[in-house]
Amino acid sequence: QVQLVESGGGLVQAGGSLRLSCAASGRTFSSYNMGWFRQAPGKEREFVAAINWRLDMPYYADSVKGRFTISRDTAKNTVYLQMNRLKPEDTAVYYCAVRTYSSGSYSSNDYDYWGQGTQVTVSS
Repeated sequence: QVQLVESGGGLVQAGGSLRLSCAASGRTFSSYNMGWFRQAPGKEREFVAAINWRLDMPYYADSVKGRFTISRDTAKNTVYLQMNRLKPEDTAVYYCAVRTYSSGSYSSNDYDYWGQGTQVTVSS
């Protein structure tokens, strides 16, 4: 089993920044992807960003490219999501997730472990 604990959510004005953190513990894998999804009220969960842990290779949803940056700290088993130039439409519960395969995926169905979520609210 893998435990994921997110932190860093909150309320911010449009144009502001937040940094989310997700610390992983428990079972380890030789290669995997770790990423972020979000879900707004009444909408489906959508991919935000992920990173191939071994290759340190990030990939992003088009909606956040140029504004969000995903990074990892291998010593702390932690992934970060730096969110800049936030917009009201970024408001959602953000979930950290782990995919236990080396190939990347944008689909929530392909991720095996999930955190409890952290709320991000961007006011206009």
